[in-house]
Amino acid sequence: MIPETKTLSNGISEQEVIHGAKQGDPECFEFLYNLHRRHVYALCFRITRNTAEAEDLTQEVFLQLFRKVGTFRGDSAFSTWLHRVAVNVALMHLRRKTLPITSEPLDSQTADGVKKEIGANDETLAVAIDRIVLERSVKRLPPGYRVVFMLHDVEGYEHKEIAKMMRCSVGNSKSQLHKARLKLRSHLQMERRMPQQATWHSEERAA
Repeated sequence: MIPETKTLSNGISEQEVIHGAKQGDPECFEFLYNLHRRHVYALCFRITRNTAEAEDLTQEVFLQLFRKVGTFRGDSAFSTWLHRVAVNVALMHLRRKTLPITSEPLDSQTADGVKKEIGANDETLAVAIDRIVLERSVKRLPPGYRVVFMLHDVEGYEHKEIAKMMRCSVGNSKSQLHKARLKLRSHLQMERRMPQQATWHSEERAA
């Protein structure tokens, strides 16, 4: 399947801009940078949760684009290809900071004694919850858990893809996701209890 050709606001197709970038045209590189930098920065920030690191990584992603754009074959959308480049750059950065990968068994026992495969879809956590509270809770996750959670539950990568990117086993990827979800659930429960406790204290003072 051939990806759909996009026509940009200046009337030039994205394919023409990419072709120009492959030929080393600096204006085409600048155009691609301005077109995609916000998305790349947002992705890097979601993974690192650090504005300075996200800005540095955004620059690194476009340096990689400058070096590797010749390898883009057009089998997928350019934005998809660049997205994967950005994820790989961010993961390499975290790996240099000694991203913790722990080894866990492939199944876990829930509180009610029912065996459940780690990394399976979690319908309970998938319910709609307050976005601000969720983002605050995600930020509190350890780096390894946060990255796997973002890649799997937010970016939609499969465990096999995550394991390849993070150089770990599929079991470890599932384990990290499972532990991330447990910690998130704990954080969210605490966040939900806090307004109730504040209400109780207010009522006690009023009494």
